[in-house]
Amino acid sequence: MKALVKQKAEPGLWLTEVPEPAVGAGDVLIKVLRTGICGTDLHIRSWDGWAQRSISAPLTLGHEFVGEVVETGRDVADITPGDLVSGEGHLVCGSCRNCLAGRRHLCRATIGLGVGRDGAFAEYVALPAANVWVHRHPVDLDIAAVFDPFGNAVHTALSFPLVGEDVLITGAGPIGIMAAAVARHAGARNVVITDVSGPRLELARKVGASLALNVAETSIADGQRALGLREGFDVGLEMSGRPEALRDMIDNMTHGGKIAVLGLPAQEFAVDWSRIVTSMITIKGIYGREMFETWYAMSVLLEGGLDLSPVITGRYPYQDFDAAFDDAAGGRGGKVILDWTA
Repeated sequence: MKALVKQKAEPGLWLTEVPEPAVGAGDVLIKVLRTGICGTDLHIRSWDGWAQRSISAPLTLGHEFVGEVVETGRDVADITPGDLVSGEGHLVCGSCRNCLAGRRHLCRATIGLGVGRDGAFAEYVALPAANVWVHRHPVDLDIAAVFDPFGNAVHTALSFPLVGEDVLITGAGPIGIMAAAVARHAGARNVVITDVSGPRLELARKVGASLALNVAETSIADGQRALGLREGFDVGLEMSGRPEALRDMIDNMTHGGKIAVLGLPAQEFAVDWSRIVTSMITIKGIYGREMFETWYAMSVLLEGGLDLSPVITGRYPYQDFDAAFDDAAGGRGGKVILDWTA
């Protein structure tokens, strides 16, 4: 089958032939229809320091996908050929304390699809049935392909109650934009999002952000004044991984405010812990999705009318992967989709 592979320990990707994946007794074989390009995939393509530490070549990339089930192992129940599915890209051990307690998203032995094992940038992918999400209601294929990052947005945004709250989101990348849409849909009073990319801030406006601030020109404090907020933001969602973004967020939170942090910093940095303590601010780290409560919430949000279509800004046949990756790396648009049926 055709697959997009990190074939050598150097920058670049290769579209090549690899064997179709084997299907074990508890596995599901899926014909891939569409995939989404993630920041992780960009790191692997560029072969940066993180990729060099984390990846063993050769490796088939990809963990954001939608596909059709073509075969199931003998022990698989409730999933049948023809089902439209996406996949949870974190494969857990099933035997640690957290897994046994039903907290699989906290497994210490998690293996990432397309990182620790061959992924979904291929004509077929095999996954344990426990990692397969069946779409029981109609869903656009482009949106189904990005359920993984959509889940990151939902997990982060719904970490704290949002109804009637003033929400600050730092970082208008695709996940930050989706989080803005979720926060608005979930009943936040004001949703303010910050970035330095004009096109991405415009996408955030399209999904319902109350105010999209270019922080190279306008401060968060100025945004507060424009909205008439007197005591700061109730909930913060840090999506950028930038030290200055988290520091600015902390400075603009109300006393007792709550911050969920998804953005992954490139290195350690200092924050004003005295401000955090004296303002009684809660900070919660977020990684991945809750299995499968977040997935259920995603489906319900879409059924309830949440519109993520503006977030999809690039669509390419898989043969044009170089152009697609360049688009995704440009930092100006939303999610980029590869079509594996082209």
